[in-house]
Amino acid sequence: MTATDPADLGAIEARRLIDRKALSPVELAEACLARVDALDHAVNAIVARDDQAMMDGARAAEAAVMAGEPLGALQGLPFAVKDMIDVKGLPTTFGSEAFKDNIAQGDDAIVAAMRGQGGLPLGKANNPEWSAGGNTRNRVYGVTANPYDLSRTCAGSSGGSAVALACGYAPLATGSDTGGSLRNPAAYCGIVGYRPSPGVVPGNTRAAGLIPMPTSGPMARSVADAGLMLSVLARADRNDPCTVVIDGQTPWEGSAFANLPRRDLSSLKIAVTEDYGFAPAENLIRDHFRKVLPQLTPVFGQVEETAPKCVDADRIFAVLRAVQFLGIHAKLYDEQRAFVGPNVADNVEEGRRYSAEDVAQAIFAQGRYYWDWQAFFETHDFVISPTVTISPRPWRELYPTEIDGVATQSYYHWLAMAYASTIAGHPSITIPCGLDANGMPFGLQIVGKRHDDLGVLAVAAEIEAIIAGSDLRVPPPDLAALKAAPNLSDADEFLTFN
Repeated sequence: MTATDPADLGAIEARRLIDRKALSPVELAEACLARVDALDHAVNAIVARDDQAMMDGARAAEAAVMAGEPLGALQGLPFAVKDMIDVKGLPTTFGSEAFKDNIAQGDDAIVAAMRGQGGLPLGKANNPEWSAGGNTRNRVYGVTANPYDLSRTCAGSSGGSAVALACGYAPLATGSDTGGSLRNPAAYCGIVGYRPSPGVVPGNTRAAGLIPMPTSGPMARSVADAGLMLSVLARADRNDPCTVVIDGQTPWEGSAFANLPRRDLSSLKIAVTEDYGFAPAENLIRDHFRKVLPQLTPVFGQVEETAPKCVDADRIFAVLRAVQFLGIHAKLYDEQRAFVGPNVADNVEEGRRYSAEDVAQAIFAQGRYYWDWQAFFETHDFVISPTVTISPRPWRELYPTEIDGVATQSYYHWLAMAYASTIAGHPSITIPCGLDANGMPFGLQIVGKRHDDLGVLAVAAEIEAIIAGSDLRVPPPDLAALKAAPNLSDADEFLTFN
């Protein structure tokens, strides 16, 4: 038996205890399910479960441990799965009413990889309809609330995954990210979200395969745990055109992510920026960022207040995002309009307003943007910034229409701090770094050189350790308050977009 509730254990710690036979996978699974039962009425993070399958898997994992069989990297570890990918036998709704009865006939490649290393799918985690937008709401399962303040958004689109981790439902969760969809909710919920370089986590279901803005990545409660998960997700797969596979091998060794190297921060040249020169960051975020920097920057060799050029960032992201939504959702929009929510509809309609010339200009502008970023990283090692432009707002606000009194350009404009690096294809991680003036978790974003995924994780782990020994450490949410909270499903607008 462990001295603490097993549901609160990190992935690496739980895995070590399982290996030593000091923690039973059955005990861990039961603790995680009990935590969901106790709290999820308040936050609505897990929207589909098969407890029997989970417990059967836990018993099989325990039998392997007791028999002395070779154990997988994730042996006996529960993980939550974003409702954008398949878990055999569970619904995959994409948050869309048109797919509310869709039952997966098999596992997504990510789920299969984690299950193959002994991981146990806990259930499906909520997301916005088709992952459109930074507020986890849909008309199938309703809203997911922020566990630090149930009136506020947990962001999105991997909101259910972030909330599940913050509440101790599982030590790991899957996420996906285009404009910050795993980084933003991680920042809002005080956990870690990692967006890898394109191709590191293969995506054989990515519809626009040759426009690698969307990618999947790990979410966890620590950088090392995210690295452990990435060591399983990173693999050779020719189905993803962004994954370099030579003689069945990738240029990097995936297992390296499970044991992050130490990094000498004093050797690094760091750029710091409040807004990348274009993101509409509110003053509250700028103030907190300025407050935390003096506690972090002295450990670095050189620190410069600057950022890569982000010329036409908003336009590039808007056009390429809309084109992808148009390609994926036009048929659904035309034939089942009643089942299409406002964000998806907005992007389809936006896509139809762009001309071929608009698309061509965006593609070529992205190329110039990419080269500007490569030139910048010739003289800088990492960029540190806030993760999100604003502090969490009420979840009833579908998206921010203004920031500090200035109108936003679209429902996704407030995600600009995250999509700055998306456009260039650079790896990016968010780690918790204090509570802002509203008492909500603040996410610190660390962006590295393209394909330096190991470096980003290693540096993030070093900064995480500094934060852990300071007053910037983010406490877990108040579990007792969540347990006593009313049912979120009884709230007005729970299932609507009014």
